[in-house]
Amino acid sequence: MNKELVISANPTEVHIALMEDKQLVELHKEKKNSNYAVGDVVLGKVRKIMPGLNAAFVDIGDEKDGFIHYLDFGPSFNSYNKYLRQAMNGDAAMQTLSNFKIEPIFEKNGNLSNSLSVGQYILTQIAKEPISTKGPKLSGDVSFAGRYLVLVPFSNKVSISQKIKSSEERTRLRKLIQSIRPNNFGLIVRTVAEGRSVADLDADLRTLMGKWRTMTEKLKRVNGPQMIESELGTTSALLRDLLTDDFNTIYCDNDGVCAELRSYLGQIAPDKVDIVKHYKMETPIFEQFGIQRDIRRAFGKIVTIRSGVYLYIEHTEAMHVIDVNSGNHIKAGSGQEDTALQVNIESAKEIARQLRLRDMGGIVIIDFVDMVKSEHRKQLYDVMTEEMKRDRARHTILPLSKFGLMQITRQRVRPAIEVDVQEKCPFCDGTGTIKSSLTVVDDIESNLRYLCSSLNPKSLTINTHPYVQAYLTQGWKSMRKQWQKKYKVRLKIVSQTEYNLLDYKFFNASGDEIEM
Repeated sequence: MNKELVISANPTEVHIALMEDKQLVELHKEKKNSNYAVGDVVLGKVRKIMPGLNAAFVDIGDEKDGFIHYLDFGPSFNSYNKYLRQAMNGDAAMQTLSNFKIEPIFEKNGNLSNSLSVGQYILTQIAKEPISTKGPKLSGDVSFAGRYLVLVPFSNKVSISQKIKSSEERTRLRKLIQSIRPNNFGLIVRTVAEGRSVADLDADLRTLMGKWRTMTEKLKRVNGPQMIESELGTTSALLRDLLTDDFNTIYCDNDGVCAELRSYLGQIAPDKVDIVKHYKMETPIFEQFGIQRDIRRAFGKIVTIRSGVYLYIEHTEAMHVIDVNSGNHIKAGSGQEDTALQVNIESAKEIARQLRLRDMGGIVIIDFVDMVKSEHRKQLYDVMTEEMKRDRARHTILPLSKFGLMQITRQRVRPAIEVDVQEKCPFCDGTGTIKSSLTVVDDIESNLRYLCSSLNPKSLTINTHPYVQAYLTQGWKSMRKQWQKKYKVRLKIVSQTEYNLLDYKFFNASGDEIEM
């Protein structure tokens, strides 16, 4: 599989498109003036404790307070509290934790009011960005993600990604990590570390330890809630998590972003620096690669699949609902059950892509075409499970219910991407109804009658839509001639292509508009 990253940057936003075999599968937006992102480490100040929820609202220096539940503090919260006090007092030993005595594990069952107090400083990490009216969700279990490793302070445990299946490789990695792991720092070995040398792993660990030391140094000088350590930008984070041998090209239309990418690739994969290409053509980069066309096709309430199958996708605050429709998908010789299976399998592949593309999180309910045979229902479930393996977000898929519904829960860390591919109707202004076109001529004549009786003008000009203009002026006994004779006024009717069908305006002999 060939993967490409196409990046369009402007002064306020960076748009990132991930292509797999020339098909758009992920779309990301990064606002350059965004205050916080998932993974940022922030020093917060407890503003309010909610005993009924066993949670607290935390001032993080943003317009919206963060929210943290008792269970989100993690087992090392007592150690973090101790570390924070000593680091803010300037204890240099906190940069290595070599002689740090880890505190007892934070109890899972307890009351937050007994552990926190209003005005207390706590070290937290952004777990979810603000969504709708909700502020960011926080976690007290701070960790630092690198290319191959995840650094977990106040732990001495080594964990290996479950996606690494080889027992020999798991044993090799565990021995390597144990040989380089600093005291009081646990490590999680990521899937991309498979087959990597100790030099690669050690370099990644040094980078993560550098972040820890930088954070410890910053804590000496803080004087209120603020960001302490920033996560990578969206573009660099995508490279960190996705970069594999399948990644062959990165196109970007901005000098600064190109330089940032080359610098980051120089740190994590020097052999890949040359895949960054600076796009310099006049045609917008998303237009050149067909991404804008794919966005117009893929977003919106109705998504059509090439075979004629189409999906209805509705978003609500609580969940996302997808309805599968067979459309004109008819295959000669296929029975109803086989046709339903084909339609559902094609839809499942597109739905898996849509979940990634729109970054739809939370609960997703899918109404597939009804199938009777249990083996077909099992086959559809297997297809959906296989297609969702490409999705990096944590998710759970339930088999079809007896009503033909499939339920998916997908990790929600940021708002779902919405691209408005529809415009408000210029005729009805979004109401769905317009005045009957038969009445527009009557309205014009009614206003003409009023103007002639009240102003007694010698001449008038009427600007209107070309269709109406043609209707009023064509023919030997046109409406214009009849009106001139009836109201004793010279009339000039001018077509205006920018007018809506039911728009018209009157002008006097001086060319001034007459307000009606």
